[in-house]
Amino acid sequence: MGQIKIYKTSDLALAAYMITKGMILSKAKKLDSGRYHFEIEDEDGMAEKLKIEFVNSEYYKFDNNLKMLKKMMYS
Repeated sequence: MGQIKIYKTSDLALAAYMITKGMILSKAKKLDSGRYHFEIEDEDGMAEKLKIEFVNSEYYKFDNNLKMLKKMMYS
């Protein structure tokens, strides 16, 4: 039995997108540095495909707009 591949990211929106698309979250934590750390099972090798799909999606635009609005509110 082979070991399951794990895709690691600190991108909250990307992790949420991958989970929405059916991938399984195996670990999530906030590091001492304040950054997020997510590990997602990549059994079918779909992580890179979904990463590109995410960047070209409306979800990515939404995430960027959300970040921009937060900056406006906190500056």
